[in-house]
Amino acid sequence: MSLQLSVLDQSPLLQGHNEQDALAQTIALAKHVDELGYKRFWMSEHHSTKSLAGSAPEILVSAVAAQTKHIRVGTGGVLLPHYSPYKIAETFRVLEGLYPGRIDLGIGRAPGGMPGVNYALNRGQYPDVQSYPTQVSHLIDYLIGESPEGYEVKATPFGSTVPPVFMLGSSGGSASVAGQLGTGYTFAQFINGDGHPAAIDRYYNSFIPSDIMREPQASVAVFAVIGDTEEEAEFFASSLDYALLTLAQGKVRQYFPSPEEASQNKYNMYEQEAIRDNRKRMIVGDVQSVKQQLEHLADTFKVNEIMVNCIVSPFERRVDSYTKLANAFNL
Repeated sequence: MSLQLSVLDQSPLLQGHNEQDALAQTIALAKHVDELGYKRFWMSEHHSTKSLAGSAPEILVSAVAAQTKHIRVGTGGVLLPHYSPYKIAETFRVLEGLYPGRIDLGIGRAPGGMPGVNYALNRGQYPDVQSYPTQVSHLIDYLIGESPEGYEVKATPFGSTVPPVFMLGSSGGSASVAGQLGTGYTFAQFINGDGHPAAIDRYYNSFIPSDIMREPQASVAVFAVIGDTEEEAEFFASSLDYALLTLAQGKVRQYFPSPEEASQNKYNMYEQEAIRDNRKRMIVGDVQSVKQQLEHLADTFKVNEIMVNCIVSPFERRVDSYTKLANAFNL
């Protein structure tokens, strides 16, 4: 089967733009990749993060789905330990009712921000991540019209279609859970550059068909930076290099730096090593090189879908990157 391409968007604040611009750019990008023929457009959930505007992806899903025609729209993902499975099921049943057959429910168990975020989202307590598999099971039950906890309640509105559930993971720990519960699975290579194909193998080997998914569906999400030449790609990648480095150092950034700013930085030997390590999370090069690297990544992980996250500046370069990829893969 030919490799399918999808988009993971984090509503980044690029230099010279504000939060409203970032959200508008998310919608504009979704409309563009819909026309290009990408399969999915997912939006992430981050909290108390100045350089990312997407704190409520379920709201962005509604806005994006209203502005697109064909592409599947979803979350990458709702951080379930913070929320009631019943309420999430209701939210996505409404979305499915509005846009039947086009909604994906991607979920994760990460905190989504610094430790204070956990307290703010959970009324002063840490979320019970150990109950995550049970939460996912209850979420699925509610989505398909069952009442798992004896409350005799239903997630409404009812409908003839159910949004598929995808579990996101960056360590492989969720792979078996996703398989046993019959959800999809996406490995976040853009978070963990040391990810191993064994996570996907674990998912495939443990997969049990469910009411929401009869066959396993796996993908990998990765950063990509595309230039007209290898040298130009390195120039644009300097922005993401710098942003990821400062994030790991705990420095608060108001925006993603431009490559003009980032390329002027001088790094010590430890910072250079950190940047080299972060490059495992990224695919960088001209369009043919990136195409070959994406195909190799898909072969290595035994998947037929890659979710591409292009964060480059200016915004027009982001749009152009997805256009170049679409043309290279004949979408």
